[in-house]
Amino acid sequence: MNDAIVRQTTDFAARLTKRARHFRKWPTKRGITCFRLYERDIPEIPLVVDRYEDCLHITEYERPHDRSDEDHESWLDLMATTAGATLDVPPEKVFFKRRSRQRGKTQHEKVDQSEHRMEVNEGGLKFLVNLRDYVDTGLFLDHRETRAMVREQAKGKVFLNLFCYTGAFTVYAAAGGATRTVSVDLSKTYLEWSRQNLNRNGLSGDQHEFVAADCRQFVKDHWPGATYDLIVCDPPTFSNSKRTDQDWNVQDDSVQLITELMRLMRSGGVLFFSNNFRQFKFDGAAIEKANPGVQIHEISNQTIPEDFRNRRIHRCWRIAKPK
Repeated sequence: MNDAIVRQTTDFAARLTKRARHFRKWPTKRGITCFRLYERDIPEIPLVVDRYEDCLHITEYERPHDRSDEDHESWLDLMATTAGATLDVPPEKVFFKRRSRQRGKTQHEKVDQSEHRMEVNEGGLKFLVNLRDYVDTGLFLDHRETRAMVREQAKGKVFLNLFCYTGAFTVYAAAGGATRTVSVDLSKTYLEWSRQNLNRNGLSGDQHEFVAADCRQFVKDHWPGATYDLIVCDPPTFSNSKRTDQDWNVQDDSVQLITELMRLMRSGGVLFFSNNFRQFKFDGAAIEKANPGVQIHEISNQTIPEDFRNRRIHRCWRIAKPK
């Protein structure tokens, strides 16, 4: 093992130890068992390490290096072994993924077929995650605070969750007292996952509707008139599917979608709109022009959890329709 790798191993272990010590009591006090420990803190080690209960989920981000393919595989194995040993997690509970740069695909790319799921807890609620088969696990940790906001505002509301993925926002809305929820996603797999998450929390019932559809088409074909009090729209940056004729591009398509959503929202209703495209330019002027009186506030600083070193992990806006 050369000196550079020895140094990287030592530095990585030291950083993980420091972060683990920093978050030793914080998660327990807040009922959190899934949180971020390491996020490319050391440039030479472009990994993300998340804790899910007693497991580690490690993701590699593409970055140029001078190692051969064989040497790089050995390096990755060493980093994963170092993380497990430092944090006292056995090898069978350390899960490793590669996250390639997104090139016109949805963000929920499948990498295995094990269908391995485990239950985790957040905010007194239960969620199923899959640490083995997908780059994204089924629970976006960076939206923990946004989910809490939805629960706080959901009582007595009709809630719509677009691009719902595995339904975490729907679970929070239902737990907060929403009278009805509608969860929309093109994937029947994720809709069934959403249904299971609700069932885990004793929140199932006919008041929770699951719609397998392209989200834009769902909004376009929606019956006319104000229907929803609370909406979450957290779309991918890009999406294409054989099941729909139109590709989704968050920069090009978001203004029209938000404008159409406002027509489905009751007076005083609130839309949380978020995405993680770093170059995204939010066109508030166009939305205000199409929706006079609408109130738009970026709340990203409030929605990014304190365990995330990357304060640009997502951006989030609260868009309120006038009363």
